[in-house]
Amino acid sequence: MNIRLTSGKILHILEGKSILQTLKREGIYLVSSCGGKGICGKCRVRLLEGKVGSVSTGRLQPPDIDRGIVLACQTFPEEDILIDIPKESRLVVGDRIEVSRSRDLFELFQSLNAKIFPIVRWVSLDIPPPTITDNNSDLERLKKAASGKGLKDLRFSHGFVSSMATALRNANWKVNLAYTDAPEAILLSPMEDKNRYGISIDIGTTTLVVYLVHLTDGRLIDVGSTYNSQIRYGDDVITRIIHASEGNGLDELRDTVVSDINTLLTPMGERHTVNIECIESAVISGNTTMLHLFWGLNPAYIREEPYIPTLNSFPLWKAGAAKLNINPQAPVYTVPCVASYVGGDIVAGVLASKMHRNSEIALFMDIGTNGEIVIGNTEWLVTAACSAGPCFEGSGITHGMRATEGAVESVRIDPQTFEPTLGIIGQGKAMGICGSGMIDAITEMFLRGIIDRKGKFVKGLETERIRKGLEGPEFLFSSNEGRDIVLTEVDIENIMRAKAAVYAGISLLLQKVGFTFDDIERVYIAGGFGNYLNIEKAIIIGMLPDLPRERFRFLGNTSIAGGYLCLLSESMRKEAEEISRKMTYVELSVSRRFMDEYMSALFLPHTNMGLFPTVEKLLTIK
Repeated sequence: MNIRLTSGKILHILEGKSILQTLKREGIYLVSSCGGKGICGKCRVRLLEGKVGSVSTGRLQPPDIDRGIVLACQTFPEEDILIDIPKESRLVVGDRIEVSRSRDLFELFQSLNAKIFPIVRWVSLDIPPPTITDNNSDLERLKKAASGKGLKDLRFSHGFVSSMATALRNANWKVNLAYTDAPEAILLSPMEDKNRYGISIDIGTTTLVVYLVHLTDGRLIDVGSTYNSQIRYGDDVITRIIHASEGNGLDELRDTVVSDINTLLTPMGERHTVNIECIESAVISGNTTMLHLFWGLNPAYIREEPYIPTLNSFPLWKAGAAKLNINPQAPVYTVPCVASYVGGDIVAGVLASKMHRNSEIALFMDIGTNGEIVIGNTEWLVTAACSAGPCFEGSGITHGMRATEGAVESVRIDPQTFEPTLGIIGQGKAMGICGSGMIDAITEMFLRGIIDRKGKFVKGLETERIRKGLEGPEFLFSSNEGRDIVLTEVDIENIMRAKAAVYAGISLLLQKVGFTFDDIERVYIAGGFGNYLNIEKAIIIGMLPDLPRERFRFLGNTSIAGGYLCLLSESMRKEAEEISRKMTYVELSVSRRFMDEYMSALFLPHTNMGLFPTVEKLLTIK
């Protein structure tokens, strides 16, 4: 049996495989937020010819089914079929993401009073070459020369020794020896070679960012970014953990993310004529699951009570073991984690924010595919993770999507006619709605009296925008070419759950340490989603505390910034390790008080309006 695409391509179907599995095997990827479980309803294709068996229609609407729309993950061909893949169903990976070059990075480094002290150190050795009468081995000669420079008891890996003989002779026995504190010999280079490079890598659940850095002066040479292709197997860490542990997909997930990184590295090296052998060290930052997948460690127990990762502090492993396309002997430093759901990205973020150095009480938030929060100052730090982010990345929302071309990113609703005005990324036709658009939409519907404080549609409004859908009432934002973009009451409930989890997490941590919201002097917002967040509207829906707006500060990608700091300086690496040890982790899932706070936050903006005086005033004026 075969699947024929409207493009003319023909794919052979293996027995018992779904349309989604067949497409994936041929390198054609569909949006599949749930990892192919039939829950998200995103992997839609149109069946034009042929007979199929469908396990489930999921969230498909009757008009969709009448048009021949099926879920690729739940549909199994029974004969040759012809299908069309709608544009909105195609998963776009590898697109370049707009990332700031962080011009102030080195200024940040200097403000921390740190000195450049990379992972790898160098010493010049002038080694007497062997003769017929001086026939000690190459390694003994190297050891003796290194000992003369104060380097005793060096360890030598097989990888180092296997290339040593040729390297010594090519350099005419005048070499630079790279070593680490272990102490371990890492690599050899000719004495005249002065170029030293390192890379800092942020492995996000959704995106990847790579910095190429000159280690002599800290210059940021280049930035590369792309989507993390692991999204082919699901949007969130839980879906990927299941795929790795129950679907035997650990190697697949690991190879996918390493391939993405290497794909970014190759053109970087070509653009700047940097030989990969000159990239001598790397720093990896990411959440706990992403770091486990990168290193090929089983993440299964991260999602099972009592939620214990394989490790939080990682040894200094080699680039060869990681399969990175840099010098295979290059040491790879992994920013330490705190717990299963508070990873190295948060440790790096706190380091970059400098909140751990200041006496003022600060709140650090990273709202991405997951939601992590840290509260504290120079004396103490408490942290927690809340299940908040996936819906803001589009997962679990009928027409939710990431902030890519075609996504509704801003919404305004006319108070008289209820007609929406949409801001769409790329200025084209709406294909879905991203996180910032969702917050805008709910804020506007709340302020215009379309939904009540519980997020339910107000009955009796004179507008055709509110209609009955498969899952109940929904609001129509856009309609073009038979594709309607809506937010259903169920979608609104999911978003309110996410915002309630964030607020409740902050509230509980403050209670744990005996402080109130008024005690927070600074709020740092990090992560990709934070770049698009409208503070005013996030406060109106009750996701952020109602504090003076000047206390909020956007920091961008602090995970990669913290990684950059660790790449350059031993003191920064030690500081990151101290931060990870200093953080007190609070497990919200077993806290009864958290559930009380969460239930109170399941209103717009909150059951206690006294916590949101500016919103209360706004509603009074309205």
